[in-house]
Amino acid sequence: MTAIVDEFRWRGLIAQSTDEDALSKALANGPVTFYCGFDPTAASLHVGHLVQVLTLRRLQQAGHRPLALVGGATGHIGDPRPTAERTLNDPETIAQWVTRLRAQIEPYLSFEGDNAATMVNNMDWTAGLSVIEFLRDIGKHFRVNKMLTKDSVAQRLASDQGISYTEFSYQLLQAMDFRELYRRYGCTLQTGGSDQWGNLTAGLDLIHRLEPDAEVHALATPLMTKADGTKFGKSETGTLWLDPEMTTPYAFYQFWLNTDDRDISRYMRILSFKSPKELEELEKMTEERPQARTAQRALAEELTTLVHGADQCAAVIAASKALFGQGELADLDEATLAAAVSELPHAKVSELGQVTDLFAEVGLVASKSAARRTVKEGGAYVNNAKVTAEDAVATTDQLLHGRWLVLRRGKKNLAAIEVTGAC
Repeated sequence: MTAIVDEFRWRGLIAQSTDEDALSKALANGPVTFYCGFDPTAASLHVGHLVQVLTLRRLQQAGHRPLALVGGATGHIGDPRPTAERTLNDPETIAQWVTRLRAQIEPYLSFEGDNAATMVNNMDWTAGLSVIEFLRDIGKHFRVNKMLTKDSVAQRLASDQGISYTEFSYQLLQAMDFRELYRRYGCTLQTGGSDQWGNLTAGLDLIHRLEPDAEVHALATPLMTKADGTKFGKSETGTLWLDPEMTTPYAFYQFWLNTDDRDISRYMRILSFKSPKELEELEKMTEERPQARTAQRALAEELTTLVHGADQCAAVIAASKALFGQGELADLDEATLAAAVSELPHAKVSELGQVTDLFAEVGLVASKSAARRTVKEGGAYVNNAKVTAEDAVATTDQLLHGRWLVLRRGKKNLAAIEVTGAC
């Protein structure tokens, strides 16, 4: 327990805290009961949430007791976004999403032992609360002028849309959660992303008003960013979800494998469970031989195994190798191959024809004449088999799972053809 704050600091996991020395002392004298909240505003958590889920796991492994809150109540409201009002979902959808998010979080925590985790839902203490009770017991402790200074509120007030009273009230609900968990479980620490800092401190203020002697803390982790300025957790195909039906394990693995060298050290420290010594060695390898992408492969394998399991990770690694001629494409199961193909440039055709036509159709070359030159130079492959004749014709018996051909130009340029009708 004594080293957890030092480790968090080394990993770059502390963006803000109320009193780092006091927090360090409390954690050293632990165990501390702490919580982090997740709102069901979508059917799955995404990689941006992964930092918080793994922070819960780290603190539990250090001997502290986690409360993982899935906000059945706050999910009806939604934390204010900086730019626009959220679309409110119906209660049935929210209830389904609560169940899905709980199932995603639970595998990362232990529910046994002295510091067993507990799943909680803020609907338990808000469902029976009347508007009058909420305004008298909670609302009277908040000052509107201070609420207006919260970053998300201030940004919305400066926008053309403004902010509704519904979303404006969100910070009261999250503050009430912290106070309720303090009363019910002795929870004295709330964690969250740095964009939640205003909500975290609102909970501290409420507890201090109602429980003057309480010693409570807040810890905010940094928001993940990309060196190239694009949003972390976004790929070319959209948000990177933890649900394998929404983002395939193959796409998940590829996201980490393609991490910019400028970002990989920071991502590893925040997300990996490898020791500082192991991480520093990987960082050194990246500096000395960046083209090998050793650190990216290590992080991709670790996180894909953690999120999707060892079998799925092995399958996507096999697919990655097979696409580049280091394994048998025919050995890949249909789901894994479909996921891999979806990440490549691809074209759909109703019938097969000359290989050179297919190369041009999918955009691997600029023209059919360029495709013929590629064949002549020995750089054209269909399903990893070299094409030797300029007039070679693709046939149905070459189709993988009766649907796909994987085309390759040279060592690294890949594309796929999907046959959609009878040939």
